[in-house]
Amino acid sequence: MNETKFDRFNFKSFILNAVEELGFYEPTEIQERLIPTIIKGDSAIGQSQTGTGKTHSYVLPILQKVNPEKQEVQAVITAPTRELASQIYHEILKVTKHCRVGEEISSKVFIGGTDKQRSIEKLKTQPQIVVGTPGRINDLVKEQALFVHTANMLVVDEADLMLDMGFIEDVDQIAAKMPEKLQMLVFSATIPEKLKPFLKKYMENPKFIQIEPKQVTAAKIEHWIMPSRHRKKVKLVQEALTVFNPYLAIVFTNTKKMADEVADMLIESGLKVGRIHGDLNPRERKKMMKQIKDLEYQFIVATDLAARGIDIQGISHVINYELPSDLDFYIHRVGRTARAGHSGIALTIYDPADEDSLNRLEKMGIEFKHVDLQKDGWTDLGQRNKRKNRQKQADDIDKQAKSIVKKPKKVKPGYKKKMQSEIESFKKRQKRLQRKK
Repeated sequence: MNETKFDRFNFKSFILNAVEELGFYEPTEIQERLIPTIIKGDSAIGQSQTGTGKTHSYVLPILQKVNPEKQEVQAVITAPTRELASQIYHEILKVTKHCRVGEEISSKVFIGGTDKQRSIEKLKTQPQIVVGTPGRINDLVKEQALFVHTANMLVVDEADLMLDMGFIEDVDQIAAKMPEKLQMLVFSATIPEKLKPFLKKYMENPKFIQIEPKQVTAAKIEHWIMPSRHRKKVKLVQEALTVFNPYLAIVFTNTKKMADEVADMLIESGLKVGRIHGDLNPRERKKMMKQIKDLEYQFIVATDLAARGIDIQGISHVINYELPSDLDFYIHRVGRTARAGHSGIALTIYDPADEDSLNRLEKMGIEFKHVDLQKDGWTDLGQRNKRKNRQKQADDIDKQAKSIVKKPKKVKPGYKKKMQSEIESFKKRQKRLQRKK
């Protein structure tokens, strides 16, 4: 077995074997800071952006702490979407398949949209790790089929999304059935005010770990913006997708209705398009995710559910059909591309009404390339607010000139004319310098 920087956590050999197979050499920042805390048994709140290695920061230490000899529930992991719960479960399986014979760790996933009766039958033997959506886990607890009172570890993943989707009450009911000395691990991109009473109820002096993004978005994402200029947006999306010819592209809309409209119109234009939003029933969603993984689609239209709850590999391009009202979702959307060191392009088609949002994103540190689509491909339009910027520069030069060319102490006849002439020549020099720049 090759050495990795995970050796210093004193993990059991099956975890180290899994880490090596997964190709992890060095822990990410959140793993570095959280793994020792979780192994020690402390509660923690981890605030970090998407793609920071968060899942393994709790999966690995939980597997370290599970006692394979006790056939009872020891850890409960909740996630807001079925897809995210399934992903976490599969990451656990990738590690537990390395367990020695006789020391196996059992895990089960329980999500809405699956046969509840079949889930109850599966629980004749209680798994050591339970993963699932809060609603389904809570149902199984109420049915007295799942016994969470033996578990002393609870993970609440994507807590802010749990709050938005109305699942915190279910999580609360699950936590209430668990031991008083509960190790709770909460992960969230943001910590909304409305989440704080829940955290206070179950967590006494938790360790708070915030991973400041080194950049707001991944280094290799190019952010492009294209003005709609009263053209049909769907036509622009179709032309952009055709010119990009992506490995896999995801088009984001703000509503399910708009996602369907855009998908239908793109299909009419001859593109093979998949769709992901909350109105798909569980079977349709499962089928769609399988088709996307099997690369049956080159284009996907989705709502923000896909930006947070689903990990689709290999997305090379993201297109924002419209900007989200909550700009944090811009970060989550574009975070679907340029993962694991790959590069990607995020294109936003904007209307004049989006100027304020674009300004706010620029203040967050995002640099946009202003482009348009012509017959021969992409054209660089230069600065977005050329006229405004020119006016601002002129105003700045004016202020500067007036502050430098001061009124003389002893006023002589014609001083005003002389001052004005000096101001004008200073402004001309500055403008020449600006043009050279």
